Amino acid sequence: MSPQLAGVLQLTALIAALALSYRPLGDYMARVYSSEKHYRPEKWIYRVIGANPAAEMRWPAYLRGVLAFSAVSVLLLYLMQRVQGSLPGSLGFSSIDPDQAFNTAASFVANTNWQSYYGEQAMGHVVQTGGLAVQNFLSAAVGMAVAVALVRGFARSRTGELGNFWADLVRGTVRVLLPIAFLGAIVLVACGAIQNFSGIHSVGQFTGGTQEWNGGAVASQEAIKELGTNGGGYFNANSAHPFENPNPLSNLFEIFLILLIPFALTRTFGRMVGSLKQGYAILGAMAVIWLGFSAVMMWTEFAHRGPAFEIAGGAMEGKETRFGIAGSSLFAVATTLTSTGAVNSFHSSYTGFGGGITLLGMQLGEIAPGGVGSGLYGMLIMAVIAVFIAGLMVGRTPEYLGKKIGTRQIQLAACYILVTPALVLGFTAVAMALPTPADSMTNSGAHGFSEILYAYTSAANNNGSAFAGLNADTQWFNTTLGIAMLLGRFLPMVFVLALAGSLAEQRPVPETAGTLRTDKPLYAGLLVGTILIITGLTYFPALALGPLAEGLAS
Repeated sequence: MSPQLAGVLQLTALIAALALSYRPLGDYMARVYSSEKHYRPEKWIYRVIGANPAAEMRWPAYLRGVLAFSAVSVLLLYLMQRVQGSLPGSLGFSSIDPDQAFNTAASFVANTNWQSYYGEQAMGHVVQTGGLAVQNFLSAAVGMAVAVALVRGFARSRTGELGNFWADLVRGTVRVLLPIAFLGAIVLVACGAIQNFSGIHSVGQFTGGTQEWNGGAVASQEAIKELGTNGGGYFNANSAHPFENPNPLSNLFEIFLILLIPFALTRTFGRMVGSLKQGYAILGAMAVIWLGFSAVMMWTEFAHRGPAFEIAGGAMEGKETRFGIAGSSLFAVATTLTSTGAVNSFHSSYTGFGGGITLLGMQLGEIAPGGVGSGLYGMLIMAVIAVFIAGLMVGRTPEYLGKKIGTRQIQLAACYILVTPALVLGFTAVAMALPTPADSMTNSGAHGFSEILYAYTSAANNNGSAFAGLNADTQWFNTTLGIAMLLGRFLPMVFVLALAGSLAEQRPVPETAGTLRTDKPLYAGLLVGTILIITGLTYFPALALGPLAEGLAS
């Protein structure tokens, strides 16, 4: 079997698995977030945190819940790292330096999971499982809660109430993420991923000494890192490490976990707004972009240019032979079109155009299908923009799902789409202008610029993957990337929740013969075009200086 055919078969199997899970999972999540029943473990949690799950919240109260919970999470995770040397199960590792502890705390709470440290050489069992793995669940649940609040904004009328943040947070964790992650961990253990709490031990006898490895609860953390589109690896090699991702079957399963909830949430959206066709339109736009990126990435990496590529069967540099080009390309597209950031190959070693595809996937806003929760609300913001553009073209007041898109709504949507590019391009420009940050670049020229651009793109979009050629463990990068992660995560949520509140207060607008049908393929095509045009106009000059220049020169 040729590698190209193997890639097509992997993609086909992935699509089939996602299609089979789409309806049951999407409907289940709609029931979870619409239910008025509280399970006993959930009641215990509400009692401990002092929350009333039945109390409806307007958008400012909902936002305060999101920000307060996330601020406490950052503080607790920061303190755990700072006192690690005194904790049991630390494996002898010392406490984390202040700048790196801040960066890591901001990273995991913001669902970014950027890592400027070697996981197996810095974090003990308590911090890994009691700190980082816990935040993998909670940060994903926060994103899902904000997405559901926006969906309620479209579904409700003449009320500013968006539900209860604490109820949404707990239900997303207990009823959705925990059971799926539990099953996912069992599958990964069956595939060969490790799950233990062993200490550091020597492996084999090598020239000049032995090699040391430490164990850990790897399979359980791997499952939620992919399912929650988090991405932080137990080991520095991330999902390229055989303890995390042993073989092609586990690799395909991890890609499935990455895409599972973001795609299924489109059905949850359709179910909650009372029109499954609206969910299919959003799904169609996401699928077109994801399939297009996957096809282009595999074509780019399989292209034979020169004797070395022909012998290897394609661009194998930086890729694991057990996954090959197809498995690596599918993983790279999935992880950068979502907010996962996990890697099973190193994006810095991709061809110039291949590296550009990973960059562009993040710069789209990671909305195809995007992160858990963040992908859906990001795509719905783009849907509002697309409706507004269509309204301008036909001279009508734009409407979406029976809600008028007026001045306030479009201002909030515009602020949402401007936040991340401002962070990415602003921090990149400052880093390139100052002498010290540039010293962290392994490469010069276009590829070196891509390393800096990739780092801030990854941080501000809450992705977390790296180009693997940048020394980011410096005070400058730990601090500025941490700030970019926090602002890139929570500033957009302000505009999302404000938009949800303004939509929930409106009266529904009756559909007429002139109403734009947003559940048709024509609108899905308009949505895809809007996304590509906005991203192209925003980032093309920066991409031209980096991956495009490198690709054209190779």
